[in-house]
Amino acid sequence: MKNVAIICGGDSGEFEISVNSANVVKRNLNPQLYESHIIVVSKKGWYGLLDDGTHVEVDKNDFSIMVGSRKVKFDVAFNAVHGVPGENGPLSGYLELMGIPCTSSGQTTCALTFHKDFCKRVVASYEVKVSPSILINKGESYDVNSIINEIGLPMFVKPTCNGSSVGVTKVKTEEQLVPAIDTAMAAGGQVMCEKFVKGREFGCGAMSYQGKMMVFPLTEICSKNEFFDYEAKYTAGKCDEITPAQVDEDVEIEIKATTAMLYEKLECKGFVRMDYIVSDEGVFFIEANIVPGMSEASIIPAQARCFGLTLEKLFGMAIEEAS
Repeated sequence: MKNVAIICGGDSGEFEISVNSANVVKRNLNPQLYESHIIVVSKKGWYGLLDDGTHVEVDKNDFSIMVGSRKVKFDVAFNAVHGVPGENGPLSGYLELMGIPCTSSGQTTCALTFHKDFCKRVVASYEVKVSPSILINKGESYDVNSIINEIGLPMFVKPTCNGSSVGVTKVKTEEQLVPAIDTAMAAGGQVMCEKFVKGREFGCGAMSYQGKMMVFPLTEICSKNEFFDYEAKYTAGKCDEITPAQVDEDVEIEIKATTAMLYEKLECKGFVRMDYIVSDEGVFFIEANIVPGMSEASIIPAQARCFGLTLEKLFGMAIEEAS
């Protein structure tokens, strides 16, 4: 039996979502194969959340916890931390130093994919379409008219390093631009102004298992808000997620092939989700989600079920592949 640390929490607005994902993982792991413990991490401290609700401190020297009089050291970590520090690299780096395999990508891949601007530039180098954008650093002066002339309206203004659309604004008028930049800067410290691409949004999950690439059925994301924002992602009735998506075969093939290619080029591990916009001008890459949501209603679990995988099987495969 393997000791599995299901790591969640983090230091972003996705804390509660992450804890929910961890609980879903724990409920669906086979208890005959895995002894699992939820580990909550944040700047305030790291602790194990035991089945009886008590907290025990994590010994960061060897990444272990005490369960009664028994010291539990972990064989593998299941990363369920959405945002910082699980999705941007530090947690992966710590686990690599500890010699503990992890279900998600390594430090370099996490750092790259979490930075939306850097990731888009690398993806574009593989001849994948991305929406034009302008990067604004904290404290850097900018000219509103120049941005609008280059990017056009409407546009998206977003932090380069954040998740769940926290701090993202769809800007339709010149007057909205400065407040949107301030909002994004407060959420992330660096801002990108990105050209709006009108079209249909799709998510495509993938994972590598036993040397084979598995690409899941597509999901069409139909937000009832202006875009797939935080409310649409986590409020019932605010978004329809259709799996499998009804889409032309040539578009489906292009998205799946692009996802498989980027998974390998970006050196991803575990299950990931790549998001795209399909417009009249073609298929545009939006972003890579290295630690996607894992609630019962999340996109990857829905795609896995459509693919014929239970959550028990999906999570078990991720652990075995990491180990």
